[in-house]
Amino acid sequence: MSDWSTVQSALALGLISFQLPAVAILFSRLMKGRTRRPPIQPLSPVPELLGKVSIVVPTLNEAKRISPCLAGLTRQSYEVREIVVVDSYSQDGTPDLVKAAQQKDPRFRLINDDPLPPGWVGRPWALHNGFLATSEQSQWILGIDADTQPHPGLVAGLVTVAETEGYDLLSLSPQFILEYPGEWWLQPALLMTLLYRFDPAGTENQSPERVMANGQCFLCRRSVLVTLGGYSSAKGSFCDDVTLARYAATQGFKVGFLDGAKVIQVRMYEGAAETWREWGRSLDLKDASTPAQVWGDLWLLLAVQGLPLPATGLLLISQIWGNSLLPISAALGLNLFMLAIRFALLLAIAPSYATKEGKSGLGQLLTLPASFYLSPVADPLAVLRIFLSSVSVPRQWRGRNYLREN
Repeated sequence: MSDWSTVQSALALGLISFQLPAVAILFSRLMKGRTRRPPIQPLSPVPELLGKVSIVVPTLNEAKRISPCLAGLTRQSYEVREIVVVDSYSQDGTPDLVKAAQQKDPRFRLINDDPLPPGWVGRPWALHNGFLATSEQSQWILGIDADTQPHPGLVAGLVTVAETEGYDLLSLSPQFILEYPGEWWLQPALLMTLLYRFDPAGTENQSPERVMANGQCFLCRRSVLVTLGGYSSAKGSFCDDVTLARYAATQGFKVGFLDGAKVIQVRMYEGAAETWREWGRSLDLKDASTPAQVWGDLWLLLAVQGLPLPATGLLLISQIWGNSLLPISAALGLNLFMLAIRFALLLAIAPSYATKEGKSGLGQLLTLPASFYLSPVADPLAVLRIFLSSVSVPRQWRGRNYLREN
């Protein structure tokens, strides 16, 4: 065996040693998907739900996207006592849209939050102010983001599941609305970084430090929020939803993260550039994790998502050049296996994306754009984005500037 062949064999064995433990972890998580809870269904309210829920919507310059949210909230029934919109002094006409909605639905109430105190991030501060302004007669507080589009029956279905299954805090993964080819190419790769790191939505028995949550639709018992001090435990977090959910789990409360694709949609960002900039820098979840968790997740993402595509290409070239050594063949087989998992997951997450035709099943798969199926090519970029976010501190977020000490 030549010196170069020896080097190639050593590199292949090193790659296998680096990737194989991560593959085992990933496979153990994916197996839990077999027992995950089905998606939440929209429900009609029953008299017992009358006035149980106060909704809080934080806003800051949301005029371009809040209208579908306001319309969707209006279509919720009598289980909703009030809808408190907490505006952080928007300059784009957002308050006017809320006031117009209030003329048609008196449950809407528009307030402004106080100036942002030191140590607080804008979103949890607005939610905290909204929580304090809600009626004490409401048993549940539902945080809804302005970019969401709630379906009729969302709140009734959500509260019914929470009460029936004993949840204290429950959030939903939405169905995403994408428009441009760049979004269809990049966004599924970024979403996949969450699927690789955490158990599928709808699985239980997660340790508190691995709990997931989504603040776009975030339901919590009022009594639990009172016990936790409102949103103060997540006041400085840029992923306040996960931070608060994990804190609640450590306090012994039952926390759930379920599939909400049938009851709520979201149009988060316009184009690939904004998706990369805005969503990419919150997906690291470092504000809710220990440094060991962050670096462990980065290792796993690199091993099972970032490396398989380029590694497969290099290993194939090596074999074409005649180096079909056992370590190289084994490494190639492992990375081809991971690529097969990746494409299988791509098909599995297809229902998480809305199509203009509104089809499901095979019909939906046939109507998804080609750039969706090319999203695995963006995996190395998605992993790079998580790494860049993990080692940096946000200075600007949703129109606010934050000066933080390193």
